[in-house]
Amino acid sequence: MDHSALLDLAIKAAIAAGKEILKIYETDFFVETKSDNTPVTLADKAASDSIVLALNPSNIPVISEEEAILDYEIRKNWPKVWLVDPLDGTKEFVKRNGEFTVNIALIENNQPVIGVIYSPVSKDLYFAAVNYGSFKVDGQSVLAEKNKGDVDLVENLKKLGVKLPDQKLPKTYTVVASRSHLSKDINQHIDKLKNLYGQVDVINVGSSIKQCWVAEGKAHEYMRLGTTMEWDTAAGQCILEQSGSQLLDLETNLPMRYNKENMKNSFFIAKH
Repeated sequence: MDHSALLDLAIKAAIAAGKEILKIYETDFFVETKSDNTPVTLADKAASDSIVLALNPSNIPVISEEEAILDYEIRKNWPKVWLVDPLDGTKEFVKRNGEFTVNIALIENNQPVIGVIYSPVSKDLYFAAVNYGSFKVDGQSVLAEKNKGDVDLVENLKKLGVKLPDQKLPKTYTVVASRSHLSKDINQHIDKLKNLYGQVDVINVGSSIKQCWVAEGKAHEYMRLGTTMEWDTAAGQCILEQSGSQLLDLETNLPMRYNKENMKNSFFIAKH
């Protein structure tokens, strides 16, 4: 399968997972707490199962947040791997504010070459691939296409994609920040930006939508000084890079790398 076919597969998988998530979102679901104190629901697990099944035809291994992760001695020999967060923003899911996403990325040589982010509630779809570009299909268009029930859904969505960035940056320096993970360090960083730029606007939103908003041109930057995992950022990094933005590891000041022995990310910044 070439990148075009693999991108189609990832878009299809993300939309199917979104459907599974919404089935549970509309019920009185139960919330468990994982060993790292983060919440998990049946929707995380249902979405993960759905994605693993949908990506199966690619014959490429899948690393999903909700599946057992194989030992690095095995993983390091994989030339390609899917990196999946089946429900990014479980805290937002639990709060029922709609700000959660499905993230699917294809990693080759430790770099993301395909990225798909889908918001099941807003229906906004973002997708990117190396040498192809970065695109957004707004939720109304996605819904209209889904309602047609056309067998060419993915092909039609790709045709509707608007190339990113799709807007001029705001005149006032704008930072997108986490809805659930604000910290003293981030507030100090924002104070430094105010000294540099005068006024700074801060927009709060959950999940990987933050990376997408930088790629779109809605914000100048998104900095994260807290624990994240590879599956939180891989798809967003591809969407950022193919739109002409970047996602940098703050330890190395280089693009983030993936399928590492330790799958925790360093602190990072997404910059337009």
